[in-house]
Amino acid sequence: MDKLKGLHTNFITHLKKRGKATATVTAYSKDIEQLLSHIENLGREVAVNIKKDDLDHFLETLRKTNYTPKSISRKINATRTFFRFLMDDKIITSNPAQLISHPKLDPKDPRILSKTEYMALRAAAKSDARSAAMVEVLLQTGVRISELANIRFPDVTFGEKGKSGSLYVPRVETKEERNIPLNNAVQEAIKEYLKIRPKSKKDYLFITKTGNPLLIRNIRATIDRLFKLAGVERVKVNDLRHTFVVHQLRMGVSITHLSKIAGHKRISTTEKYLKFVGQKLEAYEKPTLVEL
Repeated sequence: MDKLKGLHTNFITHLKKRGKATATVTAYSKDIEQLLSHIENLGREVAVNIKKDDLDHFLETLRKTNYTPKSISRKINATRTFFRFLMDDKIITSNPAQLISHPKLDPKDPRILSKTEYMALRAAAKSDARSAAMVEVLLQTGVRISELANIRFPDVTFGEKGKSGSLYVPRVETKEERNIPLNNAVQEAIKEYLKIRPKSKKDYLFITKTGNPLLIRNIRATIDRLFKLAGVERVKVNDLRHTFVVHQLRMGVSITHLSKIAGHKRISTTEKYLKFVGQKLEAYEKPTLVEL
């Protein structure tokens, strides 16, 4: 019979072969490791002995230790994926995870910054060219923080004589490649930063004083500090991406075009922002982005 620890290793290999995103593999690995540790403490040593009651006990333990419904829901997704893997490999003949249910989630609306708020953020970043450039890229392109951290010199093309430039976002795992127009505001912010950017053999756009690429946690800490300085509360870095999408929709940008620019896999993801716009879908016709 198959030992639980070995099944965990095989499961992770299975996820990687299927091309799952690194973040998903990492999260699912931790979730299943936690699940199997709990199952072993219940006296189960092999997969065929795991019952629905064991899974219920695990989920109830999570609730009692103050895991959020969102976190529990993700662990349920990991559990179901794991047991489907066991079924497909004929390690088990019945699937106890089919019978467990997700907790009720109360999805929060994205935080959309007002013009006053994102102008205050700009003002807070004004004294530091690198911070100002990062804020402008996030606001004017809607890139994810991970994408911002990975921008390299060859990805940025400046337009001539006031024309739009371009930011190339390469494909990474499950995220498709795309090109995002760069308006004058963001181009000027990047150029100002390049004047004081430390010399480095590495071609990452945003780097530290020692020439190393800025890590995601460094960027998040910088933007969070600027939010506090600007007096903008209850906001996260990803809310700048939400703000970008909603602003473009409000200004009449084509939802199909915007969906591609934002890197949404499905147009339905972009459509979810329409409730913050107050216009009918047919009103969106502009094929280009609008400057914030």
